[in-house]
Amino acid sequence: MACDLFNLHLFSYLIFLSSFIPFVFSLSTVSISEVSNQTLVCALTPARDTKQHSFLNCSSFPGGIQIPSNPSTSFSAIVGGEGFLCGLISLPRSPTSSTLVCWRFLVNGTNMSYKRVYHDLALSQLEAGKSFACGLINVTNRLECWPRRKFNSSSIAQGLSSIAVGEDFVCGISESGSITCGGSINNAFACLKEKYCAIAAGFRHACAINSHHGMCCWGSMAGEKPEGKFISMALGENRGCALRTDATIVCWGQDNFSLPERLKETCFIAIEAKINVFCGVERSNWSLYCWGNEIFNSNLLVFEKVLPGPRRNDCPDAILERSGGSCPQCQNIFPHSKSNSNCTPPPAVPPPTPEPRQERRRRCNKWSDKIIAFFVVGCGGSLVLLLVIGFFLFKYCKCRGCRIHDSGRLDGAGTGAHVEQDGAPSRPQVPRTEQASPVLEKRLSELASMGNAGHLEVFSFQVLLKATNNFSRDKKIGTGSFGSVYQGTLDDGCEVAIKRAEISNTYSYSVGTRRQEDRDVAFINELESLSRIHHKNLVELLGFCEDSNELVLVYEYMNNGTLHDHLHKLESSPLMSWTARIKVALDAARGVEYLHRYAVPPIIHRDIKSSNILLDSTWTAKVSDFGLSLMGPEDEKSHLSLLAAGTVGYMDPEYYILQQLSTKSDVYSFGVVLMEILSGYKAIHKNENGVHRNVVDLVVPYIVQEEIHRVLDSRVPPPTPFEIEAVIRTGYLAADCVTLEGRDRPSMTDVASSLDRALAACLPHPSSLSRSTTGSSI
Repeated sequence: MACDLFNLHLFSYLIFLSSFIPFVFSLSTVSISEVSNQTLVCALTPARDTKQHSFLNCSSFPGGIQIPSNPSTSFSAIVGGEGFLCGLISLPRSPTSSTLVCWRFLVNGTNMSYKRVYHDLALSQLEAGKSFACGLINVTNRLECWPRRKFNSSSIAQGLSSIAVGEDFVCGISESGSITCGGSINNAFACLKEKYCAIAAGFRHACAINSHHGMCCWGSMAGEKPEGKFISMALGENRGCALRTDATIVCWGQDNFSLPERLKETCFIAIEAKINVFCGVERSNWSLYCWGNEIFNSNLLVFEKVLPGPRRNDCPDAILERSGGSCPQCQNIFPHSKSNSNCTPPPAVPPPTPEPRQERRRRCNKWSDKIIAFFVVGCGGSLVLLLVIGFFLFKYCKCRGCRIHDSGRLDGAGTGAHVEQDGAPSRPQVPRTEQASPVLEKRLSELASMGNAGHLEVFSFQVLLKATNNFSRDKKIGTGSFGSVYQGTLDDGCEVAIKRAEISNTYSYSVGTRRQEDRDVAFINELESLSRIHHKNLVELLGFCEDSNELVLVYEYMNNGTLHDHLHKLESSPLMSWTARIKVALDAARGVEYLHRYAVPPIIHRDIKSSNILLDSTWTAKVSDFGLSLMGPEDEKSHLSLLAAGTVGYMDPEYYILQQLSTKSDVYSFGVVLMEILSGYKAIHKNENGVHRNVVDLVVPYIVQEEIHRVLDSRVPPPTPFEIEAVIRTGYLAADCVTLEGRDRPSMTDVASSLDRALAACLPHPSSLSRSTTGSSI
């Protein structure tokens, strides 16, 4: 066929080029939008008088929809869906950033609205389904969708090289070539054995092309998919078309859908589809043809010349006629194939002749006998070894006593669940014996042997009595994990916070002994954690006091109290602005991030809540109270299995129900704190009917419905135009943090990064606007 020779050179060139620019083929320059009985076809067209811009050109069929695009604006990609069009604006002076803008419209272009929905890192791919658009963030290849979707960071894997968007789902190809899906469509179980390099989605089905150019489809699809070798596909509603390796197109679907006869011998370089309409860019002259309904079938040509792929501006002169750019490290026009470097050209030589069946069977059987022999011997030896190890372990434990797992601080007789109601102590204290408990002695000895507490001051109890006026009630400022907290002044005039394990005679000896051990563990946990870490957003431990009767920790004094008091108790506070609240949230997030990412081994706090976030004299927020903290696993994806501890309203449901603790448990608790900051409601509060309600149950539905303004704290003035983006971002982030499954939640590094950009969005200068990753409604 006339297309074959040229296509072979072109395809080989694209594969070579993809090794230099692996994602450049993923930006679409043709879009199709439908609303009612109207279709809007848009394309990026080359400028006539400049080499620096590509213009947005749109036509409505029948006429009526007009997109008010600025001719000086240069777009690098466009996508469309039901009643919307989105364009990715080129930023020549900032190639690492992108701005995504969208137009919404009704029939005949009425009620046209324009909105910027994304301004951040550059997008390596942009796709749209029926009602939303998604993109891949360059470098990290993180998936983001607008409006935000549940599968942004949950069921669909991250680190994708290509995506396709359907009616209410997203499928993608990972960097290893495997397929992953999120949303309403099932994963492609029938397509799991191959490596794939191109993917497309219709409304309720999707197809992918493997490394040998074969096509695999899944979901609800009408008609039989064609056989052969393909480069890319475009899928609509119950119909689809595919671009063969010889550059011709084949179509299939409901009611025997097929390509118009006049186009069957035409060579194409790219295809797009939406619902019933399909468009293709002719390879010889870059003309755009569309088909799929009576209007287009009678007049196939829509635009005489369009860009076949994304235009990049660093190398405008290096444009080859027909085949794209020749300078890999410059930016120019490239064909749009939606395939990545996993695709390989069709084999030039026939595959080797297969072995005769009998010879293949003989060789397989030969190896199978050896494998079976090794397997039997290996299993037998392993079983004997396990029995021997088990016997000696049993003897050792019987003689010496083994404690396989220390679950940390436990509360509640027999349950192991420590629960508090917003700062109130859940359990009274018991008298200490004259001698320190064995647990305390052992842990203190270990801590001293490691030298971790060497920089801490050892206070005498008499000095602390004097500093607190004998721990008088008027010096008490709060309650911590194992005792009450008092304000004190040392002899040198330094103000400190002193946490003391107090004495009570309420409980019997057996219960009291258990309580004493729990308190000892909480004391040593906090001493051990804070003695080896130092960060500006963690409350600093200055010293401790330990004798036969008292356990006391001494901290830096935080002049401005707890975040909980400023949100729920004080009538007036400097935290009555969104900028101030987001700044406090960012401070606290950085503190928790340090525990998870930089402490070795990582520390899981287990009791993140607004009453454990304190504010110093400069209104810097710091995380406090490490009485429940534990050393976490090195691997972020791993977890500890132990009984639950924490505070009611903040506890991770996955941890509470399944007893699986990980760093993502702290993320859940922090998400609850963010919702307190946004709404002004306590974690557990009473609704208008006097029934207790969790702030998560109240706030999350409004965030998902993009109506967060309905639950914002009424005591704070409404967000300014500069603050509204930050508030929306923080709301989406909070909803992500309280996702039920820990693996779907962001890390604290991601949380801190998002809050950093949210705070930047509050700045009053346009040049300092946040680079949004969460976006808002289109």
